[in-house]
Amino acid sequence: MGETEGYKKDWYKQMSFYQIWVRSFADGNGDGIGDLYGVYDKLEYVKSLGVDGIWFSPVYPSPNADYGYDISDYKDIHPDFGTLDQFKKVLEKAHSLGLKIIMDLVVNHTSDEHPWFKESRKGKDNPYSDYYIWRDEPNNWDSLFEGKAWEYDEQRGQYYLHIFAKKQPDLNMDNPKVREEVESIMRFWLDMGVDGFREDVINFISKKEGLPNGLPFIPAVNGMPHYKDGPHIHEYMAQFRKVCNEYDCFQIGEGPMTTVNSALKYLTGPTKSLDMMISFDHMMADCVYTEYVHRPFSLVKLKKAFSKWQYALAGKAWNSLYLENHDHPRIISRYGSEKYWRESGTMLAASFLFQRGTPFIYQGQEIGMTNIRLRSIHQYVDVSSKTNYHTYHLKEKTSKRMHRIHLSSRDSARTPMQWNDHKYAGFSTVRPWFYVNPNYKMVNVAAEENDKLSILNFYRKCLNLRKHSKALLYGSYKEYYPKDKFIYVYERAYKNIRYLIICSFTSLTLTVRIPTEYEGKKGELVLCNYRGHAGELYRPYECRVYRYKV
Repeated sequence: MGETEGYKKDWYKQMSFYQIWVRSFADGNGDGIGDLYGVYDKLEYVKSLGVDGIWFSPVYPSPNADYGYDISDYKDIHPDFGTLDQFKKVLEKAHSLGLKIIMDLVVNHTSDEHPWFKESRKGKDNPYSDYYIWRDEPNNWDSLFEGKAWEYDEQRGQYYLHIFAKKQPDLNMDNPKVREEVESIMRFWLDMGVDGFREDVINFISKKEGLPNGLPFIPAVNGMPHYKDGPHIHEYMAQFRKVCNEYDCFQIGEGPMTTVNSALKYLTGPTKSLDMMISFDHMMADCVYTEYVHRPFSLVKLKKAFSKWQYALAGKAWNSLYLENHDHPRIISRYGSEKYWRESGTMLAASFLFQRGTPFIYQGQEIGMTNIRLRSIHQYVDVSSKTNYHTYHLKEKTSKRMHRIHLSSRDSARTPMQWNDHKYAGFSTVRPWFYVNPNYKMVNVAAEENDKLSILNFYRKCLNLRKHSKALLYGSYKEYYPKDKFIYVYERAYKNIRYLIICSFTSLTLTVRIPTEYEGKKGELVLCNYRGHAGELYRPYECRVYRYKV
């Protein structure tokens, strides 16, 4: 069976996606909050990037304790964003433009304002009593967002489990009725025409029987061994897979702390239930789990993570490729250089877009948006940022604690999209719901549209090159110079075509020799983020893509 043959749902292998966090994308009705009216107006722009689909972060009704990931109704649209009818218009227009739509499926937890939880907390004798996980006495698990993982409920007289925020009680997936509810949610959106799901922290949905105590002295993640890849996870995932198999849709799962071997169980063999897994290894080249421990960026560590997944999944499964999303600070501020903003922004694009897999580009990434630096923790709205500031860094001075928040806050990914240099960056005609990054006068779509060397137009070139090359879509991957601290070099090969991607991760000017096996062969320079090139001499954050026919 050839690379381009197989199940019809393999369309995702030829695609790239654009992630939209609607609240900060475009305000179409003038209330300062991004919405589906704004999305509708910007669909031609999304299409112009060269992507083939959109992943919507949650657009459901939510009290916004975790900005949409605490859902109070799975079958409606948040009033801030519009209506179901408006979503259907967006879906119809997107499809007419050739864009597929995938939704965020968040079923590890709900909001505590969901009708299921309101009923469940009433007592043990109602139909929703076992929709959530209740105990008379809590174990020692910590929450990933807010203190301990158990919250006492006065009304019910018991503790409920919340792996994330207090207002995000975990569903009891061991209850078959809960799994039937998940199936119903999936069918609701698939019947409407949605093309698939990104499944939030999906490897957490099965908890170990008895809920034993977690590991001592490991803050925040001490209970994870008992709820990550739990005992019934593949049984439950198979049930949800059956629903998707009735449609021409696909599933990508988010797997925090997942390993290659663990991911392969979801992606291959008799327990295959996902088409792709979102891994986190490559997002820890400057930290240990973004929010907590920070350290200098290590290119060697980044390359090791990239190549580990490329090699392990080769011929077995399909990679998801990303450098930014709603949960991570902006990548130029982390792995690049704000001083060499354009150069590092374009280089970072080439570093991941040409790997084997399906790329996901987060709104604003394509124009090089960077981290915001607010003066006070009170100006931040992200629950995890506030918890980290008030919990994990208490022994440090205020300035040091704020520096850590500047490095790690998810709010940096959620500042309003920068469309032009007008007031409020063209995001809205009124004051937006959150702060606009002050650099919007320079970093914006309108300014970059007319600049042939801009980050925006470089992303377009990369996506166009990738889309029209079987070598870049399906070819093998090989890394060169894995121990080099400044240069990332990798090859994509398919039949007699080779691409060599060379990326400098330094502000230094240095000499780069092509690998020995390419010496004496004439390669065509098909992409570079500078005008012209200087042979073996690479300028700060320079990247080049060479094409060879052998």
